[in-house]
Amino acid sequence: MNMTESLRQNGEYEHANPYQGPHQHASSPVNPEWPPPPAQPPGNPTQPLPDMRPEQPEQPAEPHGRRPARRRGPAALLVAVAIVAAAVGGGTAYGIQELAGGDTVASSSTSTNVVPSSQKGTVSGVAKAVSPSIVEINATSNAGSSTGSGVIITDDGEIITNNHVVSGASSVKVTTSDGKQYTAEVVGTDSKKDLALIKLENASGLKAATLGDSDGVGVGDQVVAIGSPEGLTGTVTSGIVSALDRDVTVSTDEGQEQQQQRQGGQWPFEFGGQQFNGDTGSSTTTYKAIQTDASLNPGNSGGALIDMNGNIIGINSAMYSATESSASAGSVGLGFAIPINTVKADLPELRAGASN
Repeated sequence: MNMTESLRQNGEYEHANPYQGPHQHASSPVNPEWPPPPAQPPGNPTQPLPDMRPEQPEQPAEPHGRRPARRRGPAALLVAVAIVAAAVGGGTAYGIQELAGGDTVASSSTSTNVVPSSQKGTVSGVAKAVSPSIVEINATSNAGSSTGSGVIITDDGEIITNNHVVSGASSVKVTTSDGKQYTAEVVGTDSKKDLALIKLENASGLKAATLGDSDGVGVGDQVVAIGSPEGLTGTVTSGIVSALDRDVTVSTDEGQEQQQQRQGGQWPFEFGGQQFNGDTGSSTTTYKAIQTDASLNPGNSGGALIDMNGNIIGINSAMYSATESSASAGSVGLGFAIPINTVKADLPELRAGASN
């Protein structure tokens, strides 16, 4: 900022009249109370002196060459910011969204937020948002009956559950979180992934769950499990993701499944060369599972493993029990869930009526 601008800002002097030359100051009467004009800045002898007349002030004329410079500064800064933002990409956008107080909670699995903003990141918020999408399943066969859980994925009653919950069933009854009961038919099964798709009869207006992205799940992430252990509909437990990509081996033999159903719902599986909860039999399959310490008990099979945004990241399928008696079985913090991306990849075949 030059001297002329400083004097102009504090109001001591007015700007020079471009039509008044220096000789006019010599012939004009001088008011002794009026301060003398400032000295001419060195190096610019042709610049006109400021007008001494107090009346009829004029707006300052912008010195030649300065207007473009003042406009280029902000414009150049704006372009630089845009280039930086483009280079940083999604990370910058995410940071801006968080600083702006967006509703989306930071998550490793998905950006979709099902939980209300006032309750985000809380177990109670997840439970309230997702419980209407979780059902209890009662399957009956010639070998006995079993109780499991399921996840509503369409508003007209498509439900994902475990194959071992409905395998060989002659009758399937479903109870929603509000106590309504429906009859369901088995649409498709995949014993190799321990998945099944069932469809409620005459259902509409149900609350479908939001399926997340299990590839984004990390060890240590908080999770919530919802299901119907021992017929206790809508039971909520919580924990963390203990490990990823666990090779869990389960039975694909229908007779073995029905035998386990008669024993009260414990589901045998093999991990690390050892068998748990009974014998898996000779016909088995292995899948990659999410391990969690959220409490799972008989009846949780087919229920949901949920991230803190309320997205389904897995279908609970197996839990370790320290005893072979279902009467004294209980969770010891070793549960396994089928990743939801495996489920989404298998849905087209299940909807097409697969029965492998």
